[in-house]
Amino acid sequence: MNFKYQATVTLAQVAEAAGVGESTVSRVLRNHGSFSGKTRDRVMTAVERLGYVPNRIAGTLASAGSRLVAFVIPSLSNIVFADVLRGASATLEENQHQAVFAVTDYDLEREEALVASMLAWRPAAVMLAGYEHTERTIKMLRAANCRVVELLDVDGIALDLAVGFSNRAAGRESADFLLKRGYRRIGYVGHDLDRDTRAGKRYSSFCETLSANGVPLADREIHIGASSVENGRLALDQLLARSPDIEAVYFSNDDMALGGYFHCMARGIAIPSQLAIFGYNGLDIGRVMPQALSTVRTPRVATGQVAAQLIVDNAPPRVVDLGFELIEGATA
Repeated sequence: MNFKYQATVTLAQVAEAAGVGESTVSRVLRNHGSFSGKTRDRVMTAVERLGYVPNRIAGTLASAGSRLVAFVIPSLSNIVFADVLRGASATLEENQHQAVFAVTDYDLEREEALVASMLAWRPAAVMLAGYEHTERTIKMLRAANCRVVELLDVDGIALDLAVGFSNRAAGRESADFLLKRGYRRIGYVGHDLDRDTRAGKRYSSFCETLSANGVPLADREIHIGASSVENGRLALDQLLARSPDIEAVYFSNDDMALGGYFHCMARGIAIPSQLAIFGYNGLDIGRVMPQALSTVRTPRVATGQVAAQLIVDNAPPRVVDLGFELIEGATA
């Protein structure tokens, strides 16, 4: 049987079938304004019978207040950003806002192009990761008639709204944690610090804290590419091949730290007596490892929730520091 295409059902057709005006249909579908329960039933019956799907984009462009919220995020393979989206989406949906997203792969030039594309839809808000953007991206956001929320960082000057925590403080407290436990030969394993600027801030602050205490970083292994469990395992192998006397390793995130943990299991390296491991993010998997991962837990879902609520409330410009929690765990 051949599928037969038919013309798109219009709002006018729904209105005619329900015996009401188009504006009434619009109010019912947006659940906004005055209409009776009987009118709603007639409209929804017509919608179901005709198979009508509202044109949200047209509604957004035609309305005085857009309901579209654009997320421009670095990655979806990293659960951090999925958690932020999960937190924000629930709040936005409760308040009849629609979330759309695009992925930059930690590329600021790509972020610039995606922001330009998103702004063409005239969104109510644009949410981005961090404070670091190209000059053109900043100009476009400042010129746009929408709110801007920068997420997962508070170390900088916000364009409008910002929600997150201090990456520099996280790096500093991670270093203090290891130093207070007597570690002096400390290494670092991470991914591309130039692309992931928040990881770069943690690393810089970590190294500064070590140096201030007379303990310079012993060695580091930077994997050029995305962070992953596999790359964490490979990078730790390379680090220890060069510097076998390393006592503790600070990883750029929990994914990389988990890979390091697997490497130690495979090589018979006792944790933490022979090597201490410290991560970042506080992912759920870290709590259920044979030895709970020592790490920093970040409020990712809460970051999304608070950011979305600020948009819904049309809050004045501000920076919201949600802080973080240092998890002692058992690997350091």
